Amino acid sequence: MIANPQVGDSSSKAAKSQRPTSKKAKRSLHGVLLLDKPIGLSSNDALQKVKWLLQAEKAGHTGTLDPLATGVLPICFGAATKFSQLHLDADKSYEAVAVLGVKTSTGDSEGEVVQRRAVNVSALQLEEVVKKFTGPLQQIPPMYSALKKDGRALYEYAREGVEVDRAPRAIVIHSLSITDLGEIADQTTNEVELDKVDGLGVGKLRKILIRVRCSKGTYIRTLAEDIGEALGCGASLTALRRTATGDFGESECYTLDQLNHMQPSEIISRIMPPDVLLADHLVVELDESEAGKFLSGLRRRGEWPNCEKVVVYGTNPRALLGTAHVVGGELISQRLLNVNEIKTILDQTLEKKNDTSN
Repeated sequence: MIANPQVGDSSSKAAKSQRPTSKKAKRSLHGVLLLDKPIGLSSNDALQKVKWLLQAEKAGHTGTLDPLATGVLPICFGAATKFSQLHLDADKSYEAVAVLGVKTSTGDSEGEVVQRRAVNVSALQLEEVVKKFTGPLQQIPPMYSALKKDGRALYEYAREGVEVDRAPRAIVIHSLSITDLGEIADQTTNEVELDKVDGLGVGKLRKILIRVRCSKGTYIRTLAEDIGEALGCGASLTALRRTATGDFGESECYTLDQLNHMQPSEIISRIMPPDVLLADHLVVELDESEAGKFLSGLRRRGEWPNCEKVVVYGTNPRALLGTAHVVGGELISQRLLNVNEIKTILDQTLEKKNDTSN
C-alpha cells in the first residue's frame, strides 16, 4: 500500500513544482473586434469565448444583447475598454419579428403566455402606428431587465412575481418601419402553442417585421409590446437582431464559428485599432514635448475650440494618447493610455503593415 504524502512533505512539493502547467501566456491586445453574437448565449458568455480563443489579458463589450438576440456586439480589448463606455451612447439599429395577438410575461418567446387576443389589423393602422412611435418618446423599462431598484435587478423582482414602479425614460426612435408578414406557418413547439388565437389556424402565426434605428436605452421588447397595444391586440417578440451599433454594421462582423476556424494570428489581424471608437471626436495632435506633459496629466494650452469630445495623438510616430475636452483653450485629459499600451499598439500596427506588404 502506498502511503499518502504528509502535508508539508518536501518531495511532494518538488513533484508539484515539476508538473507542466496548462496555462498559456496571456496576450496584450488592444482594439475592437466585431462579433456576430449567436442566439442562446449571453453577451458575457460570447465575450468569454472570444477572450479564451485569443488568450487576451483584458476584454469587454459595448452594449448588452439578450440571449434571444443576435447581431453586432463590439468586443473591446485592452486600451479599447477605456473608451467602450463612450460607444454605449451610440445609436443602434435592429430588426425584430413580433407575433401579434400574444402577450407574454417577458415580452418575448422565452416567457409564458399571459394573454391572447384576436388580430384585426389593417395596413392603415400599421401606417398610423409607425407615425405614433417615431421621434422622441417616453418608454417604461420592462420588469425583465437588468436595471436596478433598491440595489436589486428588476428581473429578480419579476421572477418573484413582484412588479415595482419604474420611471419612464426618454428615448428617440430615429426611424421605424413595420412590414406585415401575414400568417406564417411555424412548427416550433413553443409557437404552435401560441397559435390558439381567435381567427388563426393551428400552425399559423400573424407576424410583423419591425426595423428600427433608435437611441441608447431603447428596449425593443417594450417597443414591440407598445406597438401591439396600439394595434389593439398585443404583441411579443419571437426574434431580435442588432444590425448596427454606431458606424459598425453586421457585414463587418465575424461569427464564433468563423473565429473558431481561424488561427489566433488571423483573428488578431482583424482587430481594429482602439480609436475606431472615437471617430466622432475632434482630433488634436501634440509634438513629443507636449505629448509627454499631456500624458502626465498636465493641461495644455492651444488655439482649440471648446469641445466635449476630443481624441489626442502624439506625432512622429503618430500614436493615440487618449481622450480629453477643451475649455477656454485648455486641453484637459479624460482617459489616458499608459506608455506600455502606446508602445504595444504601435508595434501591432507596424506588424499589420508588414503582413500586408508581404
